[in-house]
Amino acid sequence: METFGLERAGIINPSAVYHNLSPACLTEAALRRGEGVLSDTGALVVRTGKFTGRAPKDKFIVDTPGVHDLIAWGSVNRPITKDKFRALKDKMTAYLQNREVFIFDGFAGADKKCRKKFRVITELASENLFIRNLLIRPSQEELLQYGEPDFTIIVTPGFKCNPTADGVHSEAAILVDYETRFILIAGTQYAGEIKKSVFSVMNFLLPREGVLPMHCSANMDPITKETAIFFGLSGTGKTTLSADPDRKLIGDDEHGWSDRGIFNFEGGCYAKCIDLDPDKEPDIYQAIRSGTLVENVILDPDTRKPNYFDHKITENTRAGYPIEYIPNAAIPGIGGVPTVVIFLTADSFGVLPPISRLSKEAAMYHFVTGFTSKVAGTEQGITEPVPTFSTLFGEPFMPLDPDIYARMLGERIEHHNTSVYLVNTGWTGGPYGIGSRMELKYTRAMITAALNGTLKKADFVHDNRFNVDIPQSCPGVPPQILNPRDTWSSPDAYDTMAKKVAKMFFDNFHEKYPHMPADIINAGPQP
Repeated sequence: METFGLERAGIINPSAVYHNLSPACLTEAALRRGEGVLSDTGALVVRTGKFTGRAPKDKFIVDTPGVHDLIAWGSVNRPITKDKFRALKDKMTAYLQNREVFIFDGFAGADKKCRKKFRVITELASENLFIRNLLIRPSQEELLQYGEPDFTIIVTPGFKCNPTADGVHSEAAILVDYETRFILIAGTQYAGEIKKSVFSVMNFLLPREGVLPMHCSANMDPITKETAIFFGLSGTGKTTLSADPDRKLIGDDEHGWSDRGIFNFEGGCYAKCIDLDPDKEPDIYQAIRSGTLVENVILDPDTRKPNYFDHKITENTRAGYPIEYIPNAAIPGIGGVPTVVIFLTADSFGVLPPISRLSKEAAMYHFVTGFTSKVAGTEQGITEPVPTFSTLFGEPFMPLDPDIYARMLGERIEHHNTSVYLVNTGWTGGPYGIGSRMELKYTRAMITAALNGTLKKADFVHDNRFNVDIPQSCPGVPPQILNPRDTWSSPDAYDTMAKKVAKMFFDNFHEKYPHMPADIINAGPQP
């Protein structure tokens, strides 16, 4: 039996080894093994069990002398010893003995000069299908010349950790060893952990090569090639808003910005499915078909038709599909230097404007601050929006000092004279529970105006409290929506809430970034 070099990962005596299988073969294997069922569109639908979102408290980085001074240690990047890592790896590889093992060898990085090779070894066929969709798939020739991977990921959701013995937080663990270039994912079937582990590695490696890694989506004009990027945490609309039928989709979540322009890390998309409407998001809706992996969506037991509006299992229902399933995808996922940068935030307080223009200094402030609300389901225990400040709009995935990423973005904005906007996809007319979520059609209209330059022609009014410029008109958007104070039934209640939120910004920045230059500090909200 061909083992494809599994022994080098410490895995011996598997009952069978499957290497870079096709989507059809992986789907067949998953069905044979009872991992899921087919929907009426032919997509493979699975349930991920206890973990329906990322488990950030279960993530650790191996603390070794070679990386100790590089990592921004703290509540996000937490250390674990090399001995604990080695012991858990031995247990996981022993667990895989006499089991079927699925291997996918793929790439991260559409720009071949920046590309990294990842070998993903999974216990489940369904998770191998997922990562096959999400990474860049090698051609047959590339596979023959693949050689040794840059990183190896071992995924065993069926192996449950013992927190006391293994030195971890729960039955799940996500451990990254940058020295041996191994990643362990145990005890959780949520496929997003694999995807974000790859992202974390790219965020560690690329800055030293002069490439800025970014938690953002990106698209471009099919004729002019004008490129835009969208920063934002899960639930803010990166995937939805970048899937614009009038523009080419470069990617929906992870990109690098080199001297040559931007490029997608991935070969697929991982879209939220909750309340998915074919009229509002036709591209994503049509992408959920044969070859797609769907997580935690409820199916009709007789017709196998998905009910995307059923929140019974989780708000964080997901679909992972190849980017080719999006009709207007840019393949390969490479674009030019961005002319527009958009920061997406889901403000659950309902006080930020739906769109506002930022100065270069304000752009740096908001990039470092990363204000949003974690929406239900994206992490374990989140059942309603929770306001949060996530550095760089992706703090959980950034192992290095935030100043490194922030400085690189600031240099690029200044050098290329890039326009920057802050877009609130959260609440209007009041906070969560009183107001309503901003309508997608209005957000799309505002972003379109920002991308095609129409918004530059509008009159802007400076908001002194939040230090942003608010347009007073935008095609396709009612004027009263643009000024958040006008959407509240009580202007006094708005003022009280706005002052509270501005103070949150101010206090957070002074606590986390006291050594930032004064011009950046002063460009943020003022209490």
